[in-house]
Amino acid sequence: MKCDKKHMLLYAVTDRAWTKGQTLSQQVEQALKGGVTCVQLREKDMDNTEFLQEAREILSLCRQYQVPFIVNDNVEVAIACGADGTHVGQEDMAAGEVRRRIGEDMILGVSVHTVEEAREAVRNGADYLGLGAVFPTSTKTDVDQMPNETLRAICDAVDVPIVAIGGINLSNIGKLAGSGVDGVALVSAIFSVADIEAACRELRKLSEEMVNA
Repeated sequence: MKCDKKHMLLYAVTDRAWTKGQTLSQQVEQALKGGVTCVQLREKDMDNTEFLQEAREILSLCRQYQVPFIVNDNVEVAIACGADGTHVGQEDMAAGEVRRRIGEDMILGVSVHTVEEAREAVRNGADYLGLGAVFPTSTKTDVDQMPNETLRAICDAVDVPIVAIGGINLSNIGKLAGSGVDGVALVSAIFSVADIEAACRELRKLSEEMVNA
């Protein structure tokens, strides 16, 4: 599966902090029913055996809904489970090395914060870029908020799909209209709510309006 900008429209990034008696797979399926266009599995504190088992479960769900499945950071798990792709940050394995490891057919996403990082990532094989944090966020405390000028400059500088991340919710998606991003990546706005499916339906509608504005 190759990356298309339509996959960026409503990009769900998992966080088990809000499972509240449900399994992560149950929450992900609700998000898929609600219309998410990509799912990224993020696990920072799970050993590879458990991570791989979980990745295979969620990959199976994504296949049912024909949505790309991305593994965050752990290239070994991404390859072992047959994920559609992997996503790395600036502090993770270098994009060029990841591309060599995963081959040409898997999707490679890279988080960037400057025009220079964006151009370098694309040169090294990135299929899409994650930009943020575009708003204040509580889920990642080590990331500064990205100025609007930088967001727009990166979107103008590269020709790969771009997803915005960081503090995005129902009330502020519209503020990204005209920035050039192809969609939004969300964590708490999806997984912390009581009715994930309904939230995703509304979030997708707003993201479509933002992208087409």
